[in-house]
Amino acid sequence: MKKIEAIIRPFKVEDVHEALSEIGIKGMTLTEVKGYGRQKGHTEVYRGAEYKVDFLPKIKLEVVVKDSMVEQVLSTITKVTKTGQVGDGKIFISPVLDVIRIRTEESGEDAV
Repeated sequence: MKKIEAIIRPFKVEDVHEALSEIGIKGMTLTEVKGYGRQKGHTEVYRGAEYKVDFLPKIKLEVVVKDSMVEQVLSTITKVTKTGQVGDGKIFISPVLDVIRIRTEESGEDAV
């Protein structure tokens, strides 16, 4: 099993959710986060005053999938979120040793 963490633009969340549901992904976790990479923030004007925004709002999407689903999930997230502009985000893949569903005490891929 693998854990896929994707840092994406907030306005892409619904599109990603729909696309992942279509390929059979039944659950995910979303977290509102702030950060920067090559985008390095931007300047905004509020009530006539200009100020710099260093940390930009993003969404961190987390999903644990069977090894056989990894490539399909990666290509789906990439296809839906790619705009070609700086700030599209990043995807991280990590191994998952085990999963336990607390309610039923199932473990492994059955718990995903």
